Amino acid sequence: MSRSAVFLDEMGVGPLWRLRQGAAPEVVDIVVEAAVEVEVVVAEPVAEMAAPVVEVLAEVAVVDTVEIAAPVAVAVTPVPAAAPDDTAWFDDAPPPPPARQLSDADIAALDWDGLTAAVAKCARCDLCKTRKGVVMGRGDRQGAWLMLASSPSRLEEREGRALPGEQGKLLDNMLKAIAVDAASDVYITHLLKCRPLDEAGQERLPTEAESAACRPYFDRELALLQPRTILTLGSMAAAGINPGEKPVRGKVRQLGSASVVATFHPEMLLQDETGKAKARAWADLCLAKSTHGG
Repeated sequence: MSRSAVFLDEMGVGPLWRLRQGAAPEVVDIVVEAAVEVEVVVAEPVAEMAAPVVEVLAEVAVVDTVEIAAPVAVAVTPVPAAAPDDTAWFDDAPPPPPARQLSDADIAALDWDGLTAAVAKCARCDLCKTRKGVVMGRGDRQGAWLMLASSPSRLEEREGRALPGEQGKLLDNMLKAIAVDAASDVYITHLLKCRPLDEAGQERLPTEAESAACRPYFDRELALLQPRTILTLGSMAAAGINPGEKPVRGKVRQLGSASVVATFHPEMLLQDETGKAKARAWADLCLAKSTHGG
């Protein structure tokens, strides 16, 4: 037995396993390279073993070949995964690029679904910074009647629906009175899709720039719908549908091939305690019905 074997046996390591005949040579090469450095740590050396340890270590230091049967497994400590709520990596991430805003020509080529998607993410004016939501038109997209208001109210913005609640019910009853089915032949929308607010958060009139930025959306709705009759609801809608033209109640105007008749907004009619506005609205509805025909 060699001196190295004697020493290892004294340390309780036991005999080294010898490489079996025919083992892959590349494994031996890898193991030999990994075993060039050998470190032996003795926690509490015994006095009588001190001399043999030094002598054997000297011999081990000059050994250039180690016989071993299998490669030594190396334990790899995995890097701990980040906690699910760890977003520190996001701090230095660049902001996402802003959505590309469609040109007037792009909007003019959209179908109904594309138009709805474009309105939802529109940033063509500063109203996108203060809005709580957009209000796209609703109703029959092949309807012959178009009900047009100016801009959404607080209620409409919150519900994301044109003329909801009592306003919508009153409009339905108004149309029913002239034999128009609001559920199958009517489309309701606004000139502006966002609610204009001042610095105090109060509703205000839209600026010319805001109206101009949103107009292509209404123009596209108009082109897709191709209504026969447009009923404007309120003075702002009556004035905004044909900028520069003074609206006159009781008179039929034209917007392309569509006839335009002005009347009151249902919200105003709900606040009419005298009944005078309702009587005038009835005259407007009769005018629209006779102009529409059928």
